[in-house]
Amino acid sequence: MFSSASARAELALGDPAAFGYGFAALAFLAFAAHLALGRRGGAKASLLLGAVAASGLWAAVNFVFAFTEIHEFWIAQGVLDALRAGAWLLFLAVVLRANRLKAAPALLVLPLAAGFLYPEAPDAAETSPALAFAVLLALAVAGLVLAEQVYRRALEQARWAIKPLCLGLGAGFVFDLYLFADALLFGRIDAGVWAARGFAHALAIPFIAIATARNKDWTIDIALSRGVVFHSTAFLACGLYLLAVAAAGYYVRYFGGSWGKTLQVGFIFAALLVLGWLFSSGALRSKLRVFINKHFFSYRYDYRQEWLRFTELLSCRGPGVGHEVDPESRSIQALANLVESPGGALWLLDGTAYRQAARWNMAAVQAREPADGPFATFLARTGWVLDLENPGTVEAPSSLREPRGAWLVVPVIAQEALIGFAVLAAPRARVEVNWEVRDLLKTAARQVGSLLAQVQASEALLEARKFEAFNKMTAFVVHDLKNLVTQLSLLLKNAELHRHDPRFQQDMLATAKHVEARMHKLLAQLAAGSRGEEALRPIALARLVQRAAASKSPGIVVHAADAEVAALGHEQRLERVIGHLLQNALEATRESGKVRVSVAAEGAHAVIEIADSGCGMSEAFVRERLFRPFQSTKASGMGIGAYEAAQYVKDLDGRIEVDSRPGAGTRFKLWLPLETKGAMAA
Repeated sequence: MFSSASARAELALGDPAAFGYGFAALAFLAFAAHLALGRRGGAKASLLLGAVAASGLWAAVNFVFAFTEIHEFWIAQGVLDALRAGAWLLFLAVVLRANRLKAAPALLVLPLAAGFLYPEAPDAAETSPALAFAVLLALAVAGLVLAEQVYRRALEQARWAIKPLCLGLGAGFVFDLYLFADALLFGRIDAGVWAARGFAHALAIPFIAIATARNKDWTIDIALSRGVVFHSTAFLACGLYLLAVAAAGYYVRYFGGSWGKTLQVGFIFAALLVLGWLFSSGALRSKLRVFINKHFFSYRYDYRQEWLRFTELLSCRGPGVGHEVDPESRSIQALANLVESPGGALWLLDGTAYRQAARWNMAAVQAREPADGPFATFLARTGWVLDLENPGTVEAPSSLREPRGAWLVVPVIAQEALIGFAVLAAPRARVEVNWEVRDLLKTAARQVGSLLAQVQASEALLEARKFEAFNKMTAFVVHDLKNLVTQLSLLLKNAELHRHDPRFQQDMLATAKHVEARMHKLLAQLAAGSRGEEALRPIALARLVQRAAASKSPGIVVHAADAEVAALGHEQRLERVIGHLLQNALEATRESGKVRVSVAAEGAHAVIEIADSGCGMSEAFVRERLFRPFQSTKASGMGIGAYEAAQYVKDLDGRIEVDSRPGAGTRFKLWLPLETKGAMAA
């Protein structure tokens, strides 16, 4: 069993007045908070905020009265009702003063009288005085007069902005007119009509909000989201539909006899199925969106929302768009969504003609449009968005009309050049192609053009880098081949003089084996496509230097005091680098000169020094050209050896130093991090 208090609470919460005024209080107070956050000053903004806040307080006190029926709350709501009405009348009067109507503030004496003469509670035992109802009735009439004057005296071009305010407030005053006219006739307020008053006044909030958004001179930053209006309208229509279905179901059950309940269940199920189909219909949503944009907003588009959605689609973050979708397809979807188009195709420049590069919900077309043809030339010159139903001065090619339902042609321009054009399919709902639609599509297409041009440039750069890497590797291979050919040429030259010498024969065989091994490594290098197939490992530098020197010339002097000096590296590459430097030293030194190479440990580094008594290099050449590729002082040189040596030593966290003077020879010093954990046999 419930206590009497809980039973009273249950009864009150079931009272329509409590629900109506509670809903009104929440709606008005939430709207007041929104206005307060967007307020930037001004008399109109202050009055509007005060009127909305007073309406919220009035509804809240009525909710408490409906819940408790305490008489003091009825008196309080009467004062707040007069204050609320006076605030709205004052706000309308201020708007009228902008139109130079001086007599409007005289009507503001009515709320003061209403505050003192407010009648008794609805259906009270005693009859309220007729004077109280007459004052409240006059207050409603004054509000209607002011709302009508605001609309009538507004300039023709300003009525669009003020109409929602007049309609919302006027409807509230009409309701009060009916309520207090009925009360004046019967001597008391009808409880049923009074219970609906809060909900009726709350319905004016959307109209006031629209008017606030349209009148920027009220200095309140408020904007109605098109998405909110769209979904609110959809749910309102859904609610009206369900009410109609409920009424029809009740009628079917009442007059259906023994079949009544069965027919009612079947009818409601069919109605819900139809409702589900309507909600899932893209054409219906498109028509509803067009209707709202056309009749509720001054501009067709919510540019902030459209641009955010457009950017999300281009960046692969839109709903239903995965990272695997190419930028061309994303561009079509982004452009099509701006005009409710269900599909489209993108044509891009390919050599001397435009071809269909991507499509979305549109048939493939194999035909090509010449880049120097009249149609492409017209698009490049004008940048116009063409309606294929009314192309105007230019005839659209038949290849663009082949896809069924082709509607608009949007030029895609990047850096003032026509790189392609998009063909969009006809929308689900009729869309008027006016200046606003054309401007938005042209701006969005330029953004698409910038994206596609950037993608094309990135692909071209990647391809160029691949060729650069291939050419770089080829240059190193050719340089190695040149050195091997030089060794073979020197061998053949000496063979004519020393072919009968057994020591020369042994040296010739060793050189031939060395060249063969190097050639096999070069072939493996070309097949692998990389010069770094070896792993880093400790290398005994003394033995490696001796082997490299022996492969170049027996006259090279090698000095390695410490045979245990080691460094981490790639054995084959390091030997090749030292061989390049030794070869350069030999070529720069006369037969009477000397080439020396030494290995030593200095602190935390292993140092390989290669010195010659050759022609030397100028300081400017060493500083500006020595370590740059394809720079050489030799007529037949490629300028690769020193460049590769510097790059490889840098990769090993080492450094290379050069000391050279013209006519006094050159000295290279390679500083490599010393390996102290032991070296492998080189």
